[in-house]
Amino acid sequence: MRKIFLTLLTVFLFFAPVRAADKVRISIPGLASVFMTFPLAHKFGFFKEEGIEDEIIRVSAAGGASRAMIASGEIDYAIGIASMVRAALTGLPVKVVACHVPVPVNVLVAQRNIKSVPELKGKTIGILNPGSPPDFMTRMIVRHFGLDPEKEIKLVSVGPPEARFAALNQGIVHATLLSPPFDFEAKKLGFNVIAIAREIISFPETGLVTGVKKIQEKPDEVKRVIRAGLKANRYIRGNRDGTIQFMMEWLKIRREVAAATHESVVQAFDDDGSLCEKGIRVAIDESTKALKIDRAIPLGEVADLSLLRAVQREMGIQGR
Repeated sequence: MRKIFLTLLTVFLFFAPVRAADKVRISIPGLASVFMTFPLAHKFGFFKEEGIEDEIIRVSAAGGASRAMIASGEIDYAIGIASMVRAALTGLPVKVVACHVPVPVNVLVAQRNIKSVPELKGKTIGILNPGSPPDFMTRMIVRHFGLDPEKEIKLVSVGPPEARFAALNQGIVHATLLSPPFDFEAKKLGFNVIAIAREIISFPETGLVTGVKKIQEKPDEVKRVIRAGLKANRYIRGNRDGTIQFMMEWLKIRREVAAATHESVVQAFDDDGSLCEKGIRVAIDESTKALKIDRAIPLGEVADLSLLRAVQREMGIQGR
């Protein structure tokens, strides 16, 4: 009888179904080096290591498409921190759970006849859309140089980085905020870099945002997505040649451009998540100004970093 039981048990274990990988959909707003954390995690199997079957989809941030899709459940995660902070402050049940690029990699690029930020008074600057990171950063930069972003410049929604680069090249806008590799290409064409964002402001470029319901019901999944992102960032910082090759294929750019891009952005990719809180607080400050909110906003209203902290402990990361 005991032999029969052991035989049946062995058969059961052998044929027991393997747990299917969790399926998640992650939106990115465009093709640019600053958005490569999760596409690279997909390419090199970091999601697979975490038992995640991922789908990376491109959703234009114009018109708040990602916000609508995450609210409806069409996507599970988004990467735009600034726009989602603003959405959270207007009642959307989402929170930032991690940061992957906590400092800006953008530069403000202007037409050939414009040599400084003050010369943009009365001029048109291309952004992604209102409430997006390029909108916030542009406002902060021009304010730093003494211009009133509400009265002395005109911000127009143009689209993702490639669209803003095209608008600059076609003379549709006087200036725009560009990230690598578009800044590299713009400089080669003779356009002027008139401000480097990281020298002026501290602001989060990308991270991980999800719904409050997801955090409550599937915290383990959220942790595994966070971990896949940190693994990807560690690869970006530690494997120059592999990252350059990835960018050449994903962005369809020449090796020269990919190498210059990697050199420009590599230090911005945070490999342990420790710089998250500072950037979120800046995003909160800018959002409250834009929305004319006159009360103090606690960090917990727009972010839940407890799962990030748990992942850091599990990976042996010491916070800075």
